[in-house]
Amino acid sequence: MKIRDERLLVVFSKNPVAGRVKTRLAASIGDRDALEVYEALRGITERESARADCTRIVFYSDFVPETDLFLANGSQGLLQEGTDLGERMHRAFLEGFRLGFRHVALIGTDCPELSALLINRAFDTLSDCEAVLGPARDGGFYLVGLNRPMPSLFLRRRWSTPEVLQESLTIFREHGTAYSLLPALSDIDTIEDLEESGLWRPS
Repeated sequence: MKIRDERLLVVFSKNPVAGRVKTRLAASIGDRDALEVYEALRGITERESARADCTRIVFYSDFVPETDLFLANGSQGLLQEGTDLGERMHRAFLEGFRLGFRHVALIGTDCPELSALLINRAFDTLSDCEAVLGPARDGGFYLVGLNRPMPSLFLRRRWSTPEVLQESLTIFREHGTAYSLLPALSDIDTIEDLEESGLWRPS
């Protein structure tokens, strides 16, 4: 069996609409420029995830578009389902395992430092561990990978807090789940994140 047939990368993407993406950032630079930044982040994520040695499915927030940069090379598009982020992630993992993949990893589109090399490293790690997390420097995570469904990791939790990563590690320990951590990277959520990244300069 080819490695790509065993490894699924789930990409969570919001549909790129001004006023609906990067709202914390938009408070500082406006909806139009925040959308421009988000499209740049999506472009980076598309390029790096396409280079990774895995199958890719993109889960969209509101609707599956007829055309999109993620779908141009034949990747499948599906709709996120669930009442909050945790349930949407859990359902995406369930779908990945239902499709027969042994290793499933999920990323968003907020991390310009994420590379194909790191995505491949995450999947390699899942050959030895039950779970892998990519810590974000804001206290969350930019990648989560599993070898089996784990509802407790996603359901009935508070998201977008500085405690998300540590709470996740506690859940792994409580369930006796062997895990590994990738290098810490930075997401872009605020104007400070954006300025540090060098990704965008005001016109």
